[in-house]
Amino acid sequence: MPAPAPRSRLALKVIIAAAVLAAAAAVGLRSLRPVAVIEPVVAGRAVQAEPGNVTVVAEYSQELRADVAGRLVRQDFNLDPGQAVKDGDVLAQIDPTDLKLAMQKDQIDFDAAKARFRTDRSGELLLESLQADIETTRRLNKLGTYPDAELAKRERELKIQQQRGELEKIEHAQTLATFENTLAGERHRLAQMTLRAPFDAVVSAVYKHPGDMVGTGESIATLITTKRVVEGKISEEDFAHVRVGQKATVTFLPYGPWDFDAVVSKILPTADPETQRHLVLLDVKTDAEHPLVPGINGEMSIVVGEREAKAIVPRRALFSLDGDNVYVVRDDRVEMRKVRTGYVWARGAEILEGLSAGEKVLVEELESFHSGDSVRVKEVPSDAFSPSH
Repeated sequence: MPAPAPRSRLALKVIIAAAVLAAAAAVGLRSLRPVAVIEPVVAGRAVQAEPGNVTVVAEYSQELRADVAGRLVRQDFNLDPGQAVKDGDVLAQIDPTDLKLAMQKDQIDFDAAKARFRTDRSGELLLESLQADIETTRRLNKLGTYPDAELAKRERELKIQQQRGELEKIEHAQTLATFENTLAGERHRLAQMTLRAPFDAVVSAVYKHPGDMVGTGESIATLITTKRVVEGKISEEDFAHVRVGQKATVTFLPYGPWDFDAVVSKILPTADPETQRHLVLLDVKTDAEHPLVPGINGEMSIVVGEREAKAIVPRRALFSLDGDNVYVVRDDRVEMRKVRTGYVWARGAEILEGLSAGEKVLVEELESFHSGDSVRVKEVPSDAFSPSH
C-alpha cells in the first residue's frame, strides 16, 4: 500500500487536534456551569403548622426581704449576683445577739415561775387547815356548843379560800402560757433572722451587704427561679386552631437550625399588650448542651393537622412569583414551575399540584438561577422533615 501523502497526514493531524481542543473546550465549559443543590420530591406525612415566635423567660422572680429589722452580719452571708442557690440554703443572717439575750432572760423567768409555782403550797395548806377547822366546828355545832352563825361564817371562809385556790391556778397557768407564747414568738423572730432561699434560684441582684441595717420588709436581693418557661406568641388568625397537648417544633437563635420537640402546655387567656398576639406556654425538651437561658428568642411551629401527602418539598425550595413556584432540575437544566401548596410547616411544604414524587427541586441559592440555566447537579437527601436529635 502506498504511504499517505504528506498533505493528507497534515490534514489528519489538524482534525485530531481540533477534536481534542473541542473536547477540552466542552469539558471546560461544563466545569464552568454552576452547581445546583437539589433534593428529591418525596411522599410522606404532611403537617399543618401554625408559626409563631418564642422567648425563654424565668417562671417568676421574687424579692428576698427581711421580716425583722436589724443589721446584717458577715457570717452566713451567701449572696452574690449570678450565684445558684438551692431551696432552703442560708443566704443571709441578721444579728440575733439582742434577741438571744432577751430570750435567755425570759427563759430564766419562765423556769423560775414554774419552780415557784411547784414549791409554793401555802394556799393548799391554808385550805387544808380551814377544812380541818370546819369539820371540828361542825361537830361542836351538832353538840350545841358552837353557834350556827359562826359555823356559817366559817363555811363562807372555806368557800372563799377554795375560790382563791382556783383563781390562783388559773393565774399560774396564764403566767406560764404567756411565757411560753413570748418564747415561741422570740424563737419565730430568731428563725426570721436567718434568711433562706424559698426555692431553687439564681441571685439576680444584691442590694444589702454585711454591716448594713435593714428595715422590716426591706429587700435584700432578687432571686430568679431556675425553672424556665418558653412563652410563644401567635397571631390571632392562627390562634383559633391551637389546643393544649398539640406537638410543636421550636428553634432558638443561639442554637442555629437545631430543632427541639415541644408540647403546648397552656393557652393563656390574655394577649400581649404591645403586639396583641396571643400567648401560649410550651414544654420544650432540651439538653445540657442547649440550656433554656432567660431572654433567648426563637421560632415555633405548632402542629394543628396531619395527613399523607403525595408530594413534599423542602420549604426553602419555594419562592413567590405570582404565586408559589419551585425550580425543577431535569437533564441538568433548570425549569421554573408553578405549584399549589397544601400544608406548610417549618421545614417542608405539601404540593397539591405541579410536582410528583421523584422529581428534583433546587434548594439553595435560588436567586442565582433562572429558568433555562444549564447546571451541574449535587443531590442531597430531602430535609423537609425535622432531623433527629
